[in-house]
Amino acid sequence: MTGSNEFKLNQPPEDGISSVKFSPNTSQFLLVSSWDTSVRLYDVPANSMRLKYQHTGAVLDCAFYDPTHAWSGGLDHQLKMHDLNTDQENLVGTHDAPIRCVEYCPEVNVMVTGSWDQTVKLWDPRTPCNAGTFSQPEKVYTLSVSGDRLIVGTAGRRVLVWDLRNMGYVQQRRESSLKYQTRCIRAFPNKQGYVLSSIEGRVAVEYLDPSPEVQKKKYAFKCHRLKENNIEQIYPVNAISFHNIHNTFATGGSDGFVNIWDPFNKKRLCQFHRYPTSIASLAFSNDGTTLAIASSYMYEMDDTEHPEDGIFIRQVTDAETKPKNTLGQNNGSVHLQASDVEGALWPGSLLVHPDCWRYHGEAQPPGCD
Repeated sequence: MTGSNEFKLNQPPEDGISSVKFSPNTSQFLLVSSWDTSVRLYDVPANSMRLKYQHTGAVLDCAFYDPTHAWSGGLDHQLKMHDLNTDQENLVGTHDAPIRCVEYCPEVNVMVTGSWDQTVKLWDPRTPCNAGTFSQPEKVYTLSVSGDRLIVGTAGRRVLVWDLRNMGYVQQRRESSLKYQTRCIRAFPNKQGYVLSSIEGRVAVEYLDPSPEVQKKKYAFKCHRLKENNIEQIYPVNAISFHNIHNTFATGGSDGFVNIWDPFNKKRLCQFHRYPTSIASLAFSNDGTTLAIASSYMYEMDDTEHPEDGIFIRQVTDAETKPKNTLGQNNGSVHLQASDVEGALWPGSLLVHPDCWRYHGEAQPPGCD
């Protein structure tokens, strides 16, 4: 089901989609990494694949350094840089275990990788070469750059805030305010905080300023839950992407839904139609006009028959993404109820098994940490 404001990309990956990222300066180009060992570059308006390059194992993340260079890493432990103009690649370096996260920090001009080897590494993209290795307390599951700061989410529900200009010590050590395993962290474009999601249908809005008056503003809420046959099915929230202009954000869950949230007024602005399977990754374009949606089964219920993986491109409007002054008017947005904020797991709820071994390097789905 797609409308006039949405279409599906041709030539999608042949296995699970791990990450989608738009070019930093245009909504024309989209980078996609996959479990089929490929990284693909799409020309979005033309609906065509421009280029494809390979790793020797599943690719877990990818990122643009600039409009003409892609970086990627995955199960082969290798970090690659690929020139998208010349189709030439460079093996930049390695980790001792699979690379889970790849991000670029423009403020400090470094690439950042996070791995299941319990380290974060910085890379100088000009040489390119390793610019430092920094131990983390557990496997790195997710990370996000916020100005010159780096927010790292690891196993054990730990969150670490680093200063990328001075990595000699950890700026802040936190524990996730959510009771279950962290799935995704993304920083606010305004650099004031971050949003964290868990495997248990819940999202936390956190602030970086440690002062008590600012910390009072943090909250968490339930989402991506469906009531079926009087039982509440609770789904992992796999993906978060911020709108760079409005500081609103989209979440994608294993329920196949994408929601847009206004974190300032604690409201859901809209929900799109249900996609064929789990939402594995989301990316707003830099100008906020386009949202890339990876609908890709994440093996929550093990190896069973599932819809084919696909990438949907949706044109979004201010009506869907801009915070609204709702005083005295009903504009279709949904306020979070008291029961949705900071509630516990409901009796009679079923937690759809979320700890996909693919994404946490386990031989089989373990229990929640």
